[in-house]
Amino acid sequence: MNFNIKYQWLILIAFVFFMFYKPIFCFLLLGLLIVFYVIQSSIFLNKINKKGEETIGKITSYLTESEGYKTPLVEFEINGQKIIKKPYYYSSSDLSKFKTYRKNINKSITIVYIPNNPEKFIIKGEKGFNYFSLIFSIIVGLGFILISLAGLFNLIKINGMN
Repeated sequence: MNFNIKYQWLILIAFVFFMFYKPIFCFLLLGLLIVFYVIQSSIFLNKINKKGEETIGKITSYLTESEGYKTPLVEFEINGQKIIKKPYYYSSSDLSKFKTYRKNINKSITIVYIPNNPEKFIIKGEKGFNYFSLIFSIIVGLGFILISLAGLFNLIKINGMN
């Protein structure tokens, strides 16, 4: 999700303000951000699935995030340009914290990229899991929105939130 830096600060300031003023708005803001992220990611995945081109790449290594999730670093070549990046959209599961993935190093994989911007690519074999992660995220985001709206309209009582 590519937010302009001024919007990031505005969202952070609004979140901190509502944390002290009326915390239920934080749930609403968080839910809206998740839904926005899902919409942006869905638009990207649909665009790349319709207009993307396939090529073969290889996994050179895995980057371990601070929480332990692993993301593959993929190398491929387009029009003589060598690209070594992680996929633009990739979902890791808790299982990736414990798996080593050593057998996947230097393994050839099919990737799908946007022709005018080959640095934006996905791993073709992860298509199903990518959509599953979006479905899970939209459920969580809508859950936050519903809880906040129910709290705002006094349909539910949340201790410490009213």
